[in-house]
Amino acid sequence: MQNIQRDPEALLPLTPAVFHILLALVGCDRHGYGIMQEVNFFTEGKLRLGPGTLYRSIKQMLSEGLITELDERHDPVLDDQRRRYYRLTDFGQRILKAETERLEHVLNVARAKQRLRGPEPTTSGGGF
Repeated sequence: MQNIQRDPEALLPLTPAVFHILLALVGCDRHGYGIMQEVNFFTEGKLRLGPGTLYRSIKQMLSEGLITELDERHDPVLDDQRRRYYRLTDFGQRILKAETERLEHVLNVARAKQRLRGPEPTTSGGGF
């Protein structure tokens, strides 16, 4: 397993699409449309992945070893044979953790900067 030795930091920052696809796969295998629905749900509609973005991201994530495509189907009788199911890999989980920590740091810096910021400059109606 080549990916186990790789440094997750080398792939950061993630695109919003990749980050949210990884989140959608935490603890649950999903097919493409299921991923799109999950991302739409937990972003409250603020991020809508189109098929082009989704499958381009999935292709990249497969090649990087962040996710894997499953051979087995949950219920072959009820499932569409064209559906491909994806699962988060251990390396993908490490990447997600690293990106989450990076985003937490950025958020902490932003909050600290806003607390330190002085009063807003005022503009007067007149000239100098």
